[in-house]
Amino acid sequence: MGIEYIFSGFAVGLLVGLTGVGGGSLMTPLLVLIFKFPTAIAIGTDLLYASITKSAGVISHSRLGNIEWKIVRNLMFGSIPASFLMTYYLKGIDLYAYENVKIINFSLGLALILTSIAVIFQPLISKKTALHKIRDSKNTSILTILLGLSLGVLVTLTSVGAGAMGVTALLLLYPKMSIKKIVGTDIAHAVPLTLFAGLGHWNLGTVNTYLLLSLLIGSIPGIWLGSNLSSKIDEKWLRYILAIVLLIVGIQLIK
Repeated sequence: MGIEYIFSGFAVGLLVGLTGVGGGSLMTPLLVLIFKFPTAIAIGTDLLYASITKSAGVISHSRLGNIEWKIVRNLMFGSIPASFLMTYYLKGIDLYAYENVKIINFSLGLALILTSIAVIFQPLISKKTALHKIRDSKNTSILTILLGLSLGVLVTLTSVGAGAMGVTALLLLYPKMSIKKIVGTDIAHAVPLTLFAGLGHWNLGTVNTYLLLSLLIGSIPGIWLGSNLSSKIDEKWLRYILAIVLLIVGIQLIK
């Protein structure tokens, strides 16, 4: 197990603990751009990494009553079938062919740019919950399923989207819900989605087990430390820095 992967897991875990932004938007580009892993391997490994690291968050939020399971169910109605179909599509193509790598890298870069925008505007949206008022619960349920479908495709293809973008979209759909419940509900949906998508990638042969274990060894103490330090550090500036980094990395990937 390379010490550089353990250290990277710790660094990403620390940032996740400090900012709450999902590891997918940080870990996958790190593996692709710095460690030069094939994009498909980085995505598949990161999906299982995310499902494991977020599991503790589900237990914590569930105990605090911060999860709306009906919303999680509606999200999964869209995301799990979409993830299955995307995995089936990926199975039919050569994930290492130059043209397909370019398409996946472009999709990953675009997802990172959208995530950087979501990171910046998420606090603003949470404060201005009157932006959207969708009163028809049936329409809201349909929109939630469609959101899940979009996340299923995006997360399976790029490993990015279940965190900042999911929270931002839920804030718009459920403006009267507290931010704690939004975050808890998003994490509760992210775990089965990333696990299902990760197992799909495992079936495709795009998961590096030794890399996964190395990242987990570093990230678990990193998340713990970051969570404990989050109350002592100004999250606003960290969010701005993180958003700028994601934007720059996203632009690099779509070139």
